[in-house]
Amino acid sequence: MHEHRKDGAELIFLPDGCAIPNNPRLPVLLHRGAVTPGDPAAAEALFRQHGWRPAWRNGIFDWHHYHSNAHEALAIVDGAVRVQLGGEAGVQLDLAAGDVLVLPAGTGHRNLGAEGALLVVGAYPQGSAPPDQLHGAPEEGERARHAIAATADPTQDPVTGGAYPIG
Repeated sequence: MHEHRKDGAELIFLPDGCAIPNNPRLPVLLHRGAVTPGDPAAAEALFRQHGWRPAWRNGIFDWHHYHSNAHEALAIVDGAVRVQLGGEAGVQLDLAAGDVLVLPAGTGHRNLGAEGALLVVGAYPQGSAPPDQLHGAPEEGERARHAIAATADPTQDPVTGGAYPIG
């Protein structure tokens, strides 16, 4: 289900994907055109300003994975990418340089194909645990669902600085 906030950000609610749990309470946020294309330092500064710790510059893995103990912000700085969220039956989104995706703990994501030299800046809320990396194996399920429920909500939207997810 897709909704929009007053500021235009999309809220994407994902159901439990069985192997990929997703988040039962918090939506994915999609901010289109939120960062300056080609400027990873500006994306990192924006995240830092709103209480998110830039942690890496790279791409997005091409296999389903999720973090059960941390929320993640992904700024597409260069290139374009089609991502799948929520597991095998999940939604597909086309993202371009400038877009920011905010994934609540438990949200499955993978790269379905990129155009150009894809560069993504990843960030996590200040004070969050180092993110685990899970793949949807059956033995992960119960522990992952407990970790998702125990992960504190972000205090701020990494793009606007407003309350997450309301904005």
